[in-house]
Amino acid sequence: MDPLDVMMSKEHVIPYYQPIFSADKQLVVGYEVLGRLHTEEGDKSLDWFFQDKNIPDEYRLELDDHIQKLALDEYMQTDQSAILFFNYDASLLIRDNGETFIKRLESYQSKGLNLGHIVLELKEEDVADYFYENKHFFYYIQSFGFRLALDDVGHNGSNLDLIAMLKPNIIKVDVAFMEDEEFPHLYSDVHQSLSMLSRKIGATLLFEGISTFNQLNYSWRNGGRYYQGSYLRSPHRFFVESDCCRKKMQKEFQHFIVYERKKMESQFTLTNELTTQLKQTMKTISPDDTFDEMIRKVATDCDRYAFRIYVCDAEGFQQSSNAEKSQDNKWVLIEEGRFKNWSWRPYFLENIVRMNIEKRGFLSDLYTDIERDERIRTYSYPITDNLFLFLDIPYNYLFEQEGLL
Repeated sequence: MDPLDVMMSKEHVIPYYQPIFSADKQLVVGYEVLGRLHTEEGDKSLDWFFQDKNIPDEYRLELDDHIQKLALDEYMQTDQSAILFFNYDASLLIRDNGETFIKRLESYQSKGLNLGHIVLELKEEDVADYFYENKHFFYYIQSFGFRLALDDVGHNGSNLDLIAMLKPNIIKVDVAFMEDEEFPHLYSDVHQSLSMLSRKIGATLLFEGISTFNQLNYSWRNGGRYYQGSYLRSPHRFFVESDCCRKKMQKEFQHFIVYERKKMESQFTLTNELTTQLKQTMKTISPDDTFDEMIRKVATDCDRYAFRIYVCDAEGFQQSSNAEKSQDNKWVLIEEGRFKNWSWRPYFLENIVRMNIEKRGFLSDLYTDIERDERIRTYSYPITDNLFLFLDIPYNYLFEQEGLL
């Protein structure tokens, strides 16, 4: 359809509302306002209209204003307990210093609109193009009391510094483009980082584009508090009952929790097995044994678990060679690793302190080994107050054991 045809049919453009659900109460917490054109063949999405920057700004601003007015009129008939998301083009917002949007909201504020329940949603990529030259403008619009959401965060890598400076209230992550059967672990790492950053700046993480069970599970596992997508509820012409998806979400969450519990039990089981084995192995090691002789004995006893073994001191300096399993499954010593320092690794010093205090070993989370380019876990074990043993566990072993990946 031609943009001019849309503008000529403006009286047939109507708002649709896609519900957003909360993880904590499994209720509708808000709605994203979407434009639709009512036709004889059905209501057609106008996403393309607002995303096409070749369409004159005046057209997009006029239609945005039209949809916002209709949505606000309908929203004012509710108890305003839900939050309302309005998409906006950052370039259009900057063009008039946000006056069109702000004046529209202020005209409804005098009628009782709670500005704290309105969300201005901007795409991360667009904000990144303008933020550094217009910092004060973005801080200025946040002073009006409505909330700010960054959309499409993490899709092409994230501007974490931008997010940290802007401090949006809501960070939206789209999972629609991700394969359903196997989510690349690098995406998970990015989203875990976003989850941590969100917590630090007081933002809420919202996963959108959820169309399958696996995508909902992924969102839940990666710190999402809010969820949006057709798997829960498609866009609707009117506001829906707040508990319309509660039973479904509770059922799915129960599946997630049972599975995660099994994973944790598997990790505790492996930790206990390794701890028991190493306690027995340490009894066979003489005080006169060198560190390399020590890791050879550990390698023999822990052959089924590990592919690399080494010893570090409390400051992170490696005291032994690397005992590594060759392609023919024989253990060899590689001197090169001796005296390297690993204290820069995330959680290294934290785990050293924990091992000293709790006097027990720890299993790491999954991460990618640089040399092997595969997902592994590391088991850390305290030998003395100043010496610590590290066993790198290969992907193949983790894959064979249920719940370790």
